[in-house]
Amino acid sequence: MFQADELNFYLSEILLEIKDLALALGLEKAKQQIIKLERISSEKEFWEESQETQKTFKTLSYLKVKIENYEKLIGNFEDLSTLVKLILEDEDSSLLKEANEGFLNLKKELEHQKLKTLLNGEFDSRNAILTLHAGAGGTEAQDWVEMLYRMYCKYCQKQEYKIKMLDFLDGEEVGLKSISFLVEGLNAYGYLKGESGVHRLVRISPFDSSGRRHTSFASLEVIPELDDYSKVEISPNDLKMDVFRSSGAGGQHVNKTSSAVRLTHLPSGIVACCQNERSQYQNREIALKMIKSKLMEIKEREHLKRVEDIKGKQKEIAWGSQIRSYTFMPYTLVKDHITGFETGNINAVMNGEIEGFVNAQLKRMSQKKS
Repeated sequence: MFQADELNFYLSEILLEIKDLALALGLEKAKQQIIKLERISSEKEFWEESQETQKTFKTLSYLKVKIENYEKLIGNFEDLSTLVKLILEDEDSSLLKEANEGFLNLKKELEHQKLKTLLNGEFDSRNAILTLHAGAGGTEAQDWVEMLYRMYCKYCQKQEYKIKMLDFLDGEEVGLKSISFLVEGLNAYGYLKGESGVHRLVRISPFDSSGRRHTSFASLEVIPELDDYSKVEISPNDLKMDVFRSSGAGGQHVNKTSSAVRLTHLPSGIVACCQNERSQYQNREIALKMIKSKLMEIKEREHLKRVEDIKGKQKEIAWGSQIRSYTFMPYTLVKDHITGFETGNINAVMNGEIEGFVNAQLKRMSQKKS
């Protein structure tokens, strides 16, 4: 536990970091942009363009949240400074525990906001579409997909993100062969994009009567949900559509008709499925948006000038290289092979505590850009 004079010294250092953060966040520019956008939104013609209206309000919300979070950080710093001065003046050590807890929380929040300055990619602020596929390992791999899906759901709950199921395919005995879901929330893609790749599981299989150790694989693909799909033009001749019945629990309209849709973009081989909506038309629209999002993400990642230049590349991109191993036996360890970040608390990780891995990937990507 820090003493009051130590806390006072550390607070003076943190104040410098907080001031630097304001510059990194571009708060003055953000305030000017808010004034400009609010002026535009007050004009009568503004409401005639619904797509532009939605985009403007989303930007306004993003900028205001950024400023509010920084002001909250400043408020917490000032409250803690006042508390420490009170302890020094009155020589009252009974408040030291509260001051130390406040200091640790302040450092944590400062680090969190510093990480947000790394979210400067074109699509980082967008929602994310995640797709998990079972790889080698049969029943084990299908169970592993369901475990990973639960892990990401738990993480999203902690971040106050919303999840919307898009498509899934049940495993033959247990688990899932594949699942696609939308993660809705500010910077969802920015935080989760580094999770793309192959995730390996090593454990004693609960499905093996001999109690042998098994290695299973599952791939995760993360793409941003785009707002403006008009930039991506796809010829109807380049699309193949298959329809089938939803695999959800029975009884509902969605299970009685062939409303689920599988779209294939023939030039690239990209496939997208959706069965969550009630109508075939709605599912087709969502599947088409998924294909367009994937095409745009590949275009940006591969530095291509045109979307049309993507010819069958996604087969190499979709699985990527192994990024992380989750070992349950003979020891417990989760290790990221790209960043080197690791932890022995595998139960916490499977319950969604993956911030350390997410942050390490975010820092690595930022360093790679610079």
